[in-house]
Amino acid sequence: MDTATLATDLLDLTLADALEALKAKKISATELTEAYITAMEGGRALNAYTTETPDKAREMAKASDARLAKGEAGLLEGIPLGIKELFCTEGVETNAGSKILKGFVPPYESTVTQNLWDAGAVMLGKLNMDEFAMGSSNETSAFGPVANPWRAQGSNGTFTPGGSSGGSASAVAGLMCLGATGSDTGGSIRQPAAFTGTVGIKPTYGRCSRFGMVAFASSLDQAGPITRTVKDSALMLQAMCGHDEKDSTSLTAEVPNFAASCGKSIKGMKIGIPKEYRMDGMPAEIETLWSQGIAWLKDAGAEIVDVSLPHTKYALPCYYIIAPAEASSNLARYDGMRFGYRAEGKTLAEVYQNTRSEGFGEEVKRRVMIGTYVLSAGYYDAYYLRALKVRRRIAQDFDEVFKSVDALLTPSTPSAAFQLGERSADPISMYLNDIFTVTGNLAGLPGISVPAGLDAQGLPLGLQVLGRALDEETVFAVGSALERAAGFAAKPEKWW
Repeated sequence: MDTATLATDLLDLTLADALEALKAKKISATELTEAYITAMEGGRALNAYTTETPDKAREMAKASDARLAKGEAGLLEGIPLGIKELFCTEGVETNAGSKILKGFVPPYESTVTQNLWDAGAVMLGKLNMDEFAMGSSNETSAFGPVANPWRAQGSNGTFTPGGSSGGSASAVAGLMCLGATGSDTGGSIRQPAAFTGTVGIKPTYGRCSRFGMVAFASSLDQAGPITRTVKDSALMLQAMCGHDEKDSTSLTAEVPNFAASCGKSIKGMKIGIPKEYRMDGMPAEIETLWSQGIAWLKDAGAEIVDVSLPHTKYALPCYYIIAPAEASSNLARYDGMRFGYRAEGKTLAEVYQNTRSEGFGEEVKRRVMIGTYVLSAGYYDAYYLRALKVRRRIAQDFDEVFKSVDALLTPSTPSAAFQLGERSADPISMYLNDIFTVTGNLAGLPGISVPAGLDAQGLPLGLQVLGRALDEETVFAVGSALERAAGFAAKPEKWW
């Protein structure tokens, strides 16, 4: 077999298949890594990677081959991954998609990435993202927008891969890494996964440590993987999770064998269908796909139950008060004094002002201003405190519903991917992208997006499964049942 054919075959392996082939010594970590380095370098038109680390990848792959030879393989031994720009990586620039952090090289490693390296994974590079994870289209990045590998039939238009984990989703869908880390504050893993025909899971809040993750909204941010299959997500999430003393919100719960839940029967499970997720003006294709998903789960032996989550209609406004409030507090550290970009100024106040006005992009400034306003004297009670009360009610809705059902099935997004530039002038229409996903963040629940079909233009659509806190196992079981029934095998035609 010639080298080009071998490289293409290697890129076609799923993460689970690659692990088996590596353990059986059919391929080496070095061969696999070289194939992905070539794919990464050949896919620059997608703008998914902001920093490529081929030398580091080769070094890590060589170490993996040595461990494989000794029979000391870790959970993800030899698997080439991409890392979202907001995970601190020791010695490699971490800029969170912002000019204000351009050139910042952390002297330490985030817990999530350290866990992945301890499991034997290989780092290909850092992935583009919306600035400070604020955005749903990857257009707010200071390093330019990311292109979705998918295109509409008969169109040369470039579509968004979603956001904020757009680089992660694009790299996985474009076969430029076997899996990627993402982060999800209001849907930033699940929405890009739905837009790119990939699988994305946000675990229970506190499952993955936030230490070394550049903060957006601390009570909502949660790390998770984007991969090609549900089982791949289970394997990668298992390596990412675990208690961490360096994060006060990290859970002490044991991490189960998530991969063992994939393929488990869902016979007899009760799946809730929340009536509030049927929205006015929702595209017929989303409604049809949802009905199809319900039918698939019924066929798999699940019982379908109509449920109500009455406070859902307040979720988006509640999120867009709490998230910017926490962001305005978190981003106060970027003042040009200790690290990152610094602008000139005659006084200290001028340095602060110039640094922030030049270093932050428009969307970040918009959210910081909203956040500062809702936290200011006179408005704190009217907005921020009220939003916290609404958040509690949203969580109570889920508590109530989960007394009678095992999981919920909803659409992942209100539409398929849209073209770059199509919604950037209208922040509200952009914010509406998160309408089905934010509730999971506000309540801290696990949620997965699974590719389930194509729209009339040939663009991917996803279905979302939400589960009880710390019950990722049911989420993976239902997600893999959907995956089997959907049999989604479409791939984007290569144009990049």
